[in-house]
Amino acid sequence: MSVTDSAVQTDSLVPADSFLPAGRNAAVPGTKAWTNSYLRQALLVDLTCALAAGAVAVFGAVLAGHLILPGHGFTAARGFPSVWLSYGPTLRAACGSVLYLVLIALLSLGVAVIVRDSATSIGVVLALLYVFPIVTSVITNQHWQRHLEQIGPMTAGLDIQATANLSSLPLTPWQGLGVLALWAAGALVVGALVFRFRDA
Repeated sequence: MSVTDSAVQTDSLVPADSFLPAGRNAAVPGTKAWTNSYLRQALLVDLTCALAAGAVAVFGAVLAGHLILPGHGFTAARGFPSVWLSYGPTLRAACGSVLYLVLIALLSLGVAVIVRDSATSIGVVLALLYVFPIVTSVITNQHWQRHLEQIGPMTAGLDIQATANLSSLPLTPWQGLGVLALWAAGALVVGALVFRFRDA
């Protein structure tokens, strides 16, 4: 093998990033900046899509209930509240349901960034949402049942949809949504740290 051939083969093994204008060491900050920008864009897209889809779905459901339920006997004359946004609890439940869907989307985004696998992230999110209601239905101790309902992301978050018998809930509607917000925030923080130090 000639010296020229050896030099050609050696050159072919040089990492591609060494040909960047700034060199290998200077490429790291740029990579981190790109990953941070990517994460912000993913968060913005996820938030926008969840907010738009949730608003259309929830307020479409409210409109359908407003138009359909009175014809089936659900009227104020029979003691049923109006299924419309002019009724305070319905407005709170509708707006809260949109926020609930947004928070579930943010929780899912955080989990997806952590595990980096679509099938696994779906399984993890579903487990987080349903393991608390399943365990609650199995145990018989009412004290533990109430605590599990208070800390479960789905059971606590869905309290926002209640419009009657609020005193029987383990948390107030906004407290329940706050629990879900903590789950979503925790998943996003861990996801951001993992994305920064593992994937950058």
